[in-house]
Amino acid sequence: MVTSTPHVSRDNSILIFDSGAGGLSILREVRKKLPVTRFHYLMDTACFPYGNQSDSLLERRIPELCKAAVERFDPAVLVLACNTASTLTLPLLREVLDIPVVGVVPAVRVAAGHCASSADTSFGLLATPATVKRPYTDNLISDFADGFEVHRFGSPLLVSYAERAISGEDVSSELEAHLGPWLETYPDMKAIVLGCTHYPLLRNELEHLWPDHHWIDSGEAIARQTDKILRAAVSTRSVNISEARGSAESGLPGETGSHTWLHWTGRHEPDGVAGYLSELGERVKRMSFDWPITQ
Repeated sequence: MVTSTPHVSRDNSILIFDSGAGGLSILREVRKKLPVTRFHYLMDTACFPYGNQSDSLLERRIPELCKAAVERFDPAVLVLACNTASTLTLPLLREVLDIPVVGVVPAVRVAAGHCASSADTSFGLLATPATVKRPYTDNLISDFADGFEVHRFGSPLLVSYAERAISGEDVSSELEAHLGPWLETYPDMKAIVLGCTHYPLLRNELEHLWPDHHWIDSGEAIARQTDKILRAAVSTRSVNISEARGSAESGLPGETGSHTWLHWTGRHEPDGVAGYLSELGERVKRMSFDWPITQ
């Protein structure tokens, strides 16, 4: 049942933002570090998928939406659990918000370190068509993977596969047909960067289909950074760190355990997300996020 949420004035929660379900892969890793901290998970489903939107629209929309959400929920930290949102708006959000903002970027540096230790000379970067073409990605590769051959694949389909997979659909055959030819083209490419937060939601299928490949994402690194920043943020804002990281008081009044408020900007609650959270052990409360749609 969808319930209404009060304005939350306590400042020990984390707001996790994505266009859809991809940020669940980040939430899953952050939860391991922060077992009781209250989360707000906001999906911009009214504008999903971001890969189909212009950069100019997203550069205007994302800061407005995140600012409205921060004002409503008063979190201690905002996690942009979306590569597109991070590459387009992270600097601006850090300017306009008075809380720390954690962004995600493709784990190119991690992949380069893995290849260096295993004497590999190349790795793959699997991302959305827009991400693989952005100058930001070029700079990541230039800064952290100089000397390695990076094979990029911009997939228009993997985001939808991930959204369907968390709803219980079997997408393995489609996944194999979609990625198989690319992987076969580069037989020496064994490390693959999952350059979109949706893609780790397909990890079980990927590892089953291609068990000899090493699938790399930034979830653990983002979780460590979020834990570190939360400690600093709640200390600065005079909030008890045990309350923010793990006490029973970190939920809403009268609640204990791991709680996530689920929010979406579209007309309907997205399929599969609440069920996925429940499987993670979350106690889920749901409410749409009423916000003007600016196109």
